[in-house]
Amino acid sequence: MEYKPFSEKQLMSLFWWAEGSGYESHDAVICDGAVRSGKTFTLSLSFVMWAMMHFSGMSLGFCGKTIGALRRNVIVPLIPCLKELGFEVSENISANRMMIRFMNHENLFYLFSGKDEGSAALVQGITLSGVFFDEVALMPRSFVEQALARCSVQGSRFFFNCNPEHPSHWFYREWIKNRRNKNALYIHFSMKDNPSLSPSMLRRYASMYSGAFYRRFVEGEWACVSGAVYPFMDDSSMFVPVPCEEDIEGYCVSCDYGTVNPSSFGLWGKKDGVWYRIAEYYYDARREGRSRTDEEHYKGLCELLSGREPETVIVDPSAASFIEVIERHGEYRVTRADNNVLDGIRKTAQALLNREVVICNSCDDAIREFSLYRWDENSSRDSVIKRDDHAMDDIRYFVSYLNTADDSLGCILVDRNQYRDSEYLR
Repeated sequence: MEYKPFSEKQLMSLFWWAEGSGYESHDAVICDGAVRSGKTFTLSLSFVMWAMMHFSGMSLGFCGKTIGALRRNVIVPLIPCLKELGFEVSENISANRMMIRFMNHENLFYLFSGKDEGSAALVQGITLSGVFFDEVALMPRSFVEQALARCSVQGSRFFFNCNPEHPSHWFYREWIKNRRNKNALYIHFSMKDNPSLSPSMLRRYASMYSGAFYRRFVEGEWACVSGAVYPFMDDSSMFVPVPCEEDIEGYCVSCDYGTVNPSSFGLWGKKDGVWYRIAEYYYDARREGRSRTDEEHYKGLCELLSGREPETVIVDPSAASFIEVIERHGEYRVTRADNNVLDGIRKTAQALLNREVVICNSCDDAIREFSLYRWDENSSRDSVIKRDDHAMDDIRYFVSYLNTADDSLGCILVDRNQYRDSEYLR
């Protein structure tokens, strides 16, 4: 694997704990800032080197939002580097742990998932000498505090890594703003702190985000979201004519189901690797003066497809009765949608900007909702106003489905290529 020389901030995150660095008296390090700035790779390498220099026969923890994300973003790129540096690494994937040896030192590293409030139970009872958190701002406070409480060994330290979120976020208030009282070293990264990114790549990543997400992921600010969720969709050029039917290679449908609230179904067609939202079914019971039954909505789905065979029908996971109707008819495969709103909005914004998904000018209700869909500026956390969001939700379900499929393929490719193509500077 080829590596670029480290930047000044990357070197600081690598060796802050070393004697003579000037920072060795700190109990923790916090690396935040822009995406693709190299903070994840350098901090995870720092964590292992520190652990192997100071402990032997001890247990330590790597924590991520999910085990899959932790392996993909941290463990997969880290292992080949460790081996090149002379470390021996033995993985036990089924047990979510790995043994690392260097000279006469040997330590066991556990992998933990901090995806929800119940995750705190995963770390109860264990004694750790140190812990590394990847994307700590995405983890519940209860999990993080439970993991920190397990670090009762003399000399234990904490390694935090994250991209910025809302400035009212608990981690920003409790750790970054309060870092002196926590005795934590704070290192703020920008994309320019990653020497492996060329000027053209910097411009490319800068073009992938807009609004508050640009400020967060490119400029590295803990910024509030406000205004339109997708402000760039005010440009009429973002909506295109429906492609010729003969050029479409495959179909999908995404569904946001409602009884009193509107139901919105989007028909997607794939052409040259791009997915077009070519038609829609949108039924507003308040506007029409009566509600429709699940069977009537199913009839609307069939009319939207008009004999086309979709790859799958992606449905709001809370719409249990409508899912049951589709499955009972047996005509279409159902996929329950990922309903992570904020993550889905980020992915959707990126997909729209990159023209990976495109909205056709035949989708009147989707176009109307793009102009109305707003962040809730009165909320103390990132949230959208639950109004004019039904086509927005079905579009988000579809993009999240595409990303899930891509992630699964990516994991297979990483395994087949022995980490060769892993993005190790994140």
